[in-house]
Amino acid sequence: MNQIELRPSKAKQRILTAAAKLFRERGFARCTVRELADEVGILSGSLFHHFKSKDEILFAVMDEVITAMDRALAQAVDAAGTLEEKIRALVRNELEFVHGPNAHATGVLVYEWSALSPEGQAMLLANRERYFARWQEVLEQAHARGLVSVSPTVLRQLIHGAIVWTAHWYDPDGPMSLDELEQTVVALAIKA
Repeated sequence: MNQIELRPSKAKQRILTAAAKLFRERGFARCTVRELADEVGILSGSLFHHFKSKDEILFAVMDEVITAMDRALAQAVDAAGTLEEKIRALVRNELEFVHGPNAHATGVLVYEWSALSPEGQAMLLANRERYFARWQEVLEQAHARGLVSVSPTVLRQLIHGAIVWTAHWYDPDGPMSLDELEQTVVALAIKA
């Protein structure tokens, strides 16, 4: 599964990992700096040695996961040979970020977006748009070759939304494996 590459210091990374978990479980607004510091095992004032504010921590969590998702997707699409394999790479990358080791950070990105300042949102939009542009390019190629029949923009939104929603119902210990879920999503996208 994809992991966020550790760009910040180990201490900062511990804070980001704990923040992703708490922000996802409790919500950004309901999570206090004290709770975050307790989760990391440091004094609450020590957080501000690494970050200026709780808002900056939220931004950093989102920035890290968007960057990691985009990097992983670029590698997966580049490694794929056929258009069908590229579509599988799109789906698999999204599923791995929603259900893998970065699930908390991905959930924060999806569900706490409105908690981010408008300036923070604007700064992250370029990375998010690059990620979706990779999807768009593959789906446009697939549409042009008749592999998919739905508008690439609509298909991208439908697949993305459906995969994000699996966080609410998919059980990795249940009867369906992540591979089977991937195959199901791909089967919905590609014309039979």
